[in-house]
This record gives sequence, structure tokens and C-alpha cells, in this order.
Amino acid sequence: MSDVLELARDLIRRRSVTPEDAGCLPLIGERLERVGFHVEHLRYGEVDNLWVTHGAAGPTLAFLGHTDVVPSGPEAAWQSPPFEPTIRDGRLYGRGAADMKGSVAAMVVALEQFVAAHPEHRGRLGLLLTSDEEGPTNLDGVRRVVEHFRGRGERIDWCVVGEPSSKETLGDLIRVGRRGSLSGTLVVRGVQGHVAYPEKAFNPIHAFAPALAELAAERWDEGNADFPPTSFQVSNLNAGTGANNVIPGELVALINFRYCTASRADDLRARTEAILHRHGLDFALDWNLSGEPFLTPPGGVLRETVVAVCRELCGIDPEQSTGGGTSDGRFIAPMGAEVVELGPVNATIHKVDECVDVAELEKLPAVYRALCERLLAGA
Repeated sequence: MSDVLELARDLIRRRSVTPEDAGCLPLIGERLERVGFHVEHLRYGEVDNLWVTHGAAGPTLAFLGHTDVVPSGPEAAWQSPPFEPTIRDGRLYGRGAADMKGSVAAMVVALEQFVAAHPEHRGRLGLLLTSDEEGPTNLDGVRRVVEHFRGRGERIDWCVVGEPSSKETLGDLIRVGRRGSLSGTLVVRGVQGHVAYPEKAFNPIHAFAPALAELAAERWDEGNADFPPTSFQVSNLNAGTGANNVIPGELVALINFRYCTASRADDLRARTEAILHRHGLDFALDWNLSGEPFLTPPGGVLRETVVAVCRELCGIDPEQSTGGGTSDGRFIAPMGAEVVELGPVNATIHKVDECVDVAELEKLPAVYRALCERLLAGA
């Protein structure tokens, strides 16, 4: 069994449902410490983070990943137990196989191989892992580590995120940026009353409906060459007391913007609230900005290197995308780093019977090592 497959299986066996790490990070830290890496365990609240480095002077290339996974869902729905790694028909099955314990294992093996071949490499090689990527807030994961890094003057020049980026085969799509995510919890206040006497009540559902129609129809921006237009979505709408003869006293809506670099979060907030005021609503709106949009532009050293390695090792010219959701790369980019995401096929992530192709998993360490070779092996 290959090193990467053995390590991936070991990690999958650990029931590290966010924010639990279940021993993944100590395992990796001890393994890399044995081959000369400096190891730091950074725990904040209930979240474990690991930062390991090798080398000193020169630019820093960091790999970024997470050991936490989403819940498995009903285990009976899986063909094999979600936390018992199983190989069938050339695929490794288990929760986290693709998102992203397979990538984490590949990163560890690549770093071991590179340092063995280039013990005196230029610059600094790093690996940053957290157990709080899949959680709802991400407060004590990479976000908190970056605050710590800023306080001590830590710098990252290039960051490779191992999120499952590929569509059909390894390397066919890389992420060169991500949209920002701005969420809001909107409370529209009315007056509760009997449905037979609407004149004595004020229905917040009826009041909100025209404003919602305007929000949904609004063209927030036109996008740009790197990003699609900003989108607005309502993910939940709730009102009522449970009785069909009562006008509710309030309505709660969860809203979200996935926005591009053509818009600013402050402007989206202001325009949203202006629409609500224009419709005369009595409301409260609590905003949460979970990440600004970021882009590693064409011509960047890391972006061009990743494209070249995909062409050479995967035999494919990768699509260079800013689509999809968010990743922890959004916390690294503001440090001034170039950020690119490259990982396995994402078709089964968060699903029952999550899996990764074994042959592609076994190729991934060579891809990550090639990035190290091109960026840090030279004089």
C-alpha cells in the first residue's frame, strides 16, 4: 500500500466531525517532526490547529487544509461504514476521502519526499491545518491563526489549498480566487393578531413580500472578467405561531450575498437596507461578513506554476475558476499571499458514499511535490 493511501485511510478512521480533530493533527505533527519540521500546535477554544515549517530565509510556500469533516448522515445509507475506509472498484470510500483527508495525506507525503530530496532548499515550506473549516463560524480555525500570525509578523507568499477543486479528473480545474460571502439575519416586525381582524394587526409577511421581490430582482453588479455577477439568495424564511388563525408578530429571513470584486460589502449592506426602508418596514438586520473576495491574478508566480504542473503531470490544461463556495484561502489572501486551490474531484463531497479515485490520490503527492520543486528547490 502506498504511503499516501495508508495515511489517508488512517485519517478517515478518525471520527473528526467538526470541530473535533480526533487525533489527526498530533499524528501528522509527530510524523513531520521526525523528518525535521518545526511543529506548533495552536489551540483556540475547542479548535485544534497545526503549523509546521521547514527552512527559514526566503519566500514561504504553505499548504493549507483541514482535518474536520461534515457529519456522515445516516450510516445505514452508506454501502460501507463512513469511518471505515474501504476500497472498491478503484475508489477509496469514507467520510473525508475527497474533502479533504486525501489531500491532507498527499500534502504530508509530498513534504516528506521534498525535504528528503532537498534538505537545504531555499525559502520556507509550511503546512497549516485546522479542525474548524466545516463549522458554521470558523472563528477559531485559520481565521484565528492568521490573527496570531499577523501579531508576530508571519508572512506567507504562496498558498496551495488542497480543497477538492477538480470536476471530472485531477487537475482539470483550479480555483484562482473566490467570491466573498456576506450573510444577514433579517427580522421584520409586525403586530400579532387574529386573521379575522386584519385591521387590528400588521402582517410582516405581507409587508415583506414586495421588498423581497425587489431584492430578488435587483441587479447588484455586472461581474467582471474574473467573476460572475453578485448573487442574492434567501436561504430561510420563517414566521407564524403554528396556528392558522394567527397573524404572526414577526418574520425572520436568512439572506446571503456571494459577491465579486465589482461590489463592496458596505455597499451591499447599504443598498439592501435602503430597499427595506423604502418599503416602510420596521426591521432589524444583523450582518456577518465571513470573507472578502480574493483573486490571484494571471501572471502570478503561483498561478502560472500550478497551471504548468497540471499540464505536465496531469496532462491537462486546467480551467482557472473563481466559482464555488468559500474556503479558508479567504483568510490567507489578505496576508498578501497568492492563493490557488488544487485538489481531487469534488463530485461526492458531503454526500453519502464519499470517495476518491485511488490512482488520482496516489498521483497527488507528485503534483504537490512538483510545486515545491519549482518554487523552492532552486538556488
